[in-house]
Amino acid sequence: MNSPKEATPALPPLLDSESIIAFAIALGLGLLIGLQRERTTDRLGGIRTFPMIALFGALTARLSLNPGMDWLMLTGLLAMTALILLGNLDRFRGKDDHVGVTTEVSALLVFLLGAYLVLGDKTVAVVVGGTIAVLLHFKPGMHAFAQKLSDKDLRSIMQFAVISLIILPVLPNRTFGPYDVLNPFSIWLLVVLIVGIGLGGYAAYKIVGASAGTLLSGLIGGLISSTATTVTYARMARTQQKAVGLAALVILIASTSMYIRMFVEITVVAPRKLGAFLPPLASLFAVSLVVCALAYLRIQHREKTMPEPSNPAELKPALIFGALYAVILLAIAAGKEYFGNRGIYIVALISGFTDVDAITLSTANMAGAGSMEVDTAWRAMVIASLANLVFKACAAGFLGGLSLLRGVLTLFSIPFITGLAVLSFWP
Repeated sequence: MNSPKEATPALPPLLDSESIIAFAIALGLGLLIGLQRERTTDRLGGIRTFPMIALFGALTARLSLNPGMDWLMLTGLLAMTALILLGNLDRFRGKDDHVGVTTEVSALLVFLLGAYLVLGDKTVAVVVGGTIAVLLHFKPGMHAFAQKLSDKDLRSIMQFAVISLIILPVLPNRTFGPYDVLNPFSIWLLVVLIVGIGLGGYAAYKIVGASAGTLLSGLIGGLISSTATTVTYARMARTQQKAVGLAALVILIASTSMYIRMFVEITVVAPRKLGAFLPPLASLFAVSLVVCALAYLRIQHREKTMPEPSNPAELKPALIFGALYAVILLAIAAGKEYFGNRGIYIVALISGFTDVDAITLSTANMAGAGSMEVDTAWRAMVIASLANLVFKACAAGFLGGLSLLRGVLTLFSIPFITGLAVLSFWP
């Protein structure tokens, strides 16, 4: 009896619905990128060429799915490369002063996008295609932005790259040490988060410039470092007595933006618990905002130049924060074991004098993992924030003098009393 022949797997017809959708998207992306290239002086390709390149990539990928034709993709890519080389013959002969390769790279990317629409995820291809079009369109602005970067700015970016792209991936992602709470990867990931928030504030400063108004000065300073902002404006108030009221307001705004950092941190490490954290913390944030608004209405005419902040991506502060966060993790675990919630609150009080981010991240992380009640976590955050207000008031008085201390205490009094009320009476 003859054995039946193995059935050849049937492929969908060339013009099935999936292929039609892929070809249509390829045409649209090609037109989008070609439209942008049409407006440049580079005439290698434009609004007609790029759609054809995208369709060529999609058709090549579709045909390569047929049995025995998997070589077609490589052939198509080689053909595209050859066409680009032929289109640049004048350049190679020195008859064309065009030196960029943006259009050439764009053509190869559009070919591969067309192929990926057939072979891969259409959503990813659309996002990549849109990104390419945006990058091409904003080329002049991006070049101007790059030219404005100082050596310090570039160093900040590269140091953040070291922190996030070099150190983070090589750290072990498992727990070590007493109480089994120290995960090097998780600890450093939160370091990256804090440095990233600070770098975002620094970028905002570079965009709005040194002449940012009082509100932006406090907000940006708080995003970079509310403690550093307090120190900077306290020193300014000591030498410029007329700026005491302004300095006190900026310190309050920077301290208020601390809640924005907290919301971002909770969202990252415990997104499912954010709704439980929001009511008490948002109440404190709202009260601080009202005090900021009332104080701003009194001194809005006293605008000052914002001092340039320091580099938020320095490796040494990142290491210090990582060590502090690890110590707080251990302290919370030990305090919880020996003293219950009271031990956690003592740790929050002590750590809050120097840093609120570490206690926020550690307690939110534990709440998200289910090892701590949300009620305990947000109370620890509030205690740390109140301790931080006390520390900033002391620093302002020591560095800025008695006048600034009185101004800061006046502005801090309502948020501080509100915090105590929330701790005492919140259900």
